Amino acid sequence: MTGSTLKLSNVESAYGPVKAIRGVSLQVPPGMIVAVLGSNGAGKSTILKTISGMVVPSRGKIEYGAHDITGIDPAAIVRYGISHVPEGRDVFPLLSVRDNLLMGAYTRKNRTEVPRDLEAVFDYLPILKERCAQPAQLLSGGQQQMLAIARAMMASPSLILLDEPSLGLSPKLTIEIFEIIVRVNRERGTTILLVEQNANLALNVADHGYVLENGRIVADDSCERLRAKEDIKEFYLGMRETGIRGERRWKKKKTWR
Repeated sequence: MTGSTLKLSNVESAYGPVKAIRGVSLQVPPGMIVAVLGSNGAGKSTILKTISGMVVPSRGKIEYGAHDITGIDPAAIVRYGISHVPEGRDVFPLLSVRDNLLMGAYTRKNRTEVPRDLEAVFDYLPILKERCAQPAQLLSGGQQQMLAIARAMMASPSLILLDEPSLGLSPKLTIEIFEIIVRVNRERGTTILLVEQNANLALNVADHGYVLENGRIVADDSCERLRAKEDIKEFYLGMRETGIRGERRWKKKKTWR
């Protein structure tokens, strides 16, 4: 799947009088996994909400390829090929797993491809096929996160915005979720913009990283170079040398452009 470059230029967003992000500029080239890292309250989730149209920026510009998507309706942004998996999953608890997945395809014009893509999603996440008829509220937390990602995939996006996919999950389930993220990126070519507090995992799977502090980008570099910077690890990412050695790493063949 091919995509476009996402570009934010001097974007600012606020909740009432409080500015959540300040002059944020970043780009996400097609086919890449890009991570946004930082502490709680740094503004990471606001960046994703601003891209997906849930928050209207007070300043700046957001472009996806040739399209200016600044502040447009969220449904229109989905039609441009951008899907948002919000923090907390937000599945429809009373709907079945199948109906949750079909809700992800509601903006698609070509309905004939939806059954094929449903089977493709089940190939990635067979547990969802097993639970297909069950209400989403009966799934475990990890299964609900899988459902949220699968629902985003049903929109046939070229870019997925992932907000804290490991939140509230056990280490084992977190690894499973990240393996799915890497597979979707590698096998489908889907671009991923990842917001994640687990800095070790995020830096291991992503190609490029941005570090956010108090709503501002304070560092950006390849993830390999970010891992090597002591001040970044200790002060911005909450990592120390002993904390990164035991983490599983995914080898990537892509290069930043």
